[in-house]
Amino acid sequence: MFSTEDLYEIQSFSVGDTKAGTKMGKMQLKNLNTNTTLNCILWEETLNRLDSKVFRIGNQIKIVTASYNEKFNNCLVTSFSLIKEAKAGLTEEERETAFNNLVSRFTEIKDEKLRNFLLNYFKENEALIKVAPAAKAMHHNYIGGLLVHTTECLEYLDVNYPLFRHHINHDEAMAACIMHDMGKIFEYRYDEENGIIDYNEDFRRTWITHSQYGFALMMNNGFTNIARMIAAHHGRAEWGAIIDLNEKDLDNSLYLVHLVDNLSARFGKTSVSHLG
Repeated sequence: MFSTEDLYEIQSFSVGDTKAGTKMGKMQLKNLNTNTTLNCILWEETLNRLDSKVFRIGNQIKIVTASYNEKFNNCLVTSFSLIKEAKAGLTEEERETAFNNLVSRFTEIKDEKLRNFLLNYFKENEALIKVAPAAKAMHHNYIGGLLVHTTECLEYLDVNYPLFRHHINHDEAMAACIMHDMGKIFEYRYDEENGIIDYNEDFRRTWITHSQYGFALMMNNGFTNIARMIAAHHGRAEWGAIIDLNEKDLDNSLYLVHLVDNLSARFGKTSVSHLG
């Protein structure tokens, strides 16, 4: 049942057009008391009354007036109050530090061609890499989130690699962890002031998803094994994987990025609220 005392965290927010030509907001909330999800609609009249900053990802709010469906998992919100304003993501200083720390790890890669490719790619795309989120809603959905997610994937690799070092090339494993989500620097549009994230439809029409981008990028530069690891990192075809890990007789290396990616997405600093 709905209670005006329930505290919610904004997980995602977007604005689109209705068939009547008016604006409609869609907001997904996480109930911090029950850990359940609430999907909300806001009509144009409500949107016009509110500053866009109140919709920042991670903001904590209380719903004042709304109408609900029978299961209380969907609602039409007409007013709410902002309880705690979230950070939009990493600060500029934090992004600079995270970027430099990540690039410093490239020295661990012995293959000169691969190491130079990564250094050049990060130099050419530095501005985008520093601000990109790692998702719209599921995990690390804040400014600088891609840097945090990528670093966490490498940390999970560090812990687990000694267990399977005889089966997987370390240079390729590192590079696959670093590059598996790099297409997200183009896949999303994001507002650095209010933290609102949405898809870049121009990118999606060209590449479909970041997985296709990453796969093509590494294939075109001669890194076939890394490309295949990226192709499998979503695990299942219905989740966007090019290589479905349900297939038989796959190389063991194809499971690696999927596993560390999943660990970071579930247990890392997945929400802007985890940044402190």
